[in-house]
Amino acid sequence: IASKPGRIVILAAFIGGPIASAAYVIALSMAGPIVTPIAALCPAIGAILSRFLFKQPMGPRVILGILICVFASGMIGFTGLTGALGPGVVPGLLLAFIAALGWGIEGCIGGFGTSMIDPQIGITIRQVTSGVANMLIVLPLLCMIDGNGLNAFGLLSTAFTDSSVIFFVISGLFAGLSYGFWYKGASMCGSALGMTCNGAYAFWAPFFT
Repeated sequence: IASKPGRIVILAAFIGGPIASAAYVIALSMAGPIVTPIAALCPAIGAILSRFLFKQPMGPRVILGILICVFASGMIGFTGLTGALGPGVVPGLLLAFIAALGWGIEGCIGGFGTSMIDPQIGITIRQVTSGVANMLIVLPLLCMIDGNGLNAFGLLSTAFTDSSVIFFVISGLFAGLSYGFWYKGASMCGSALGMTCNGAYAFWAPFFT
């Protein structure tokens, strides 16, 4: 944790966890699964950031891939917009873009950090940092916005004892594997290519929904 790569991963965890993940969850609750393809723009954002931060090349093929990614995300997402837009759809889409930006930054920073330390250590630092920050910062903040600022940890206790927690446990196990492979892949082939492969979840989320 005290090493330079460890601090880099902690920074990535704060950007990708409390900021991006919270924005994504709120976007899902406001607009539904149509926000997933918008959030999946993170590979395109990550590729662009990798060009400026780490001088990774961006040839014509990469630029064409980014344009296809943006166009395809729009096609997948906006086919779900039928009729009049609900009050939460537009803010949900904006929050999904914030999530994409945050994950794009995290992919660059995290991929760089885990190229210098073991990815299993890196992902452990990432998930612990993100989990603690979400519990101690994001949850109380959202409760304050909702007018339940003093009841944050009471709600947390209720959530852990509710029968639906099993779904979050199952999804958490898959998310842990997913993030672990993401960090390891990004450290092996570069953040731009690693994030592009990871972006396939834009297809799987609507498929399983």
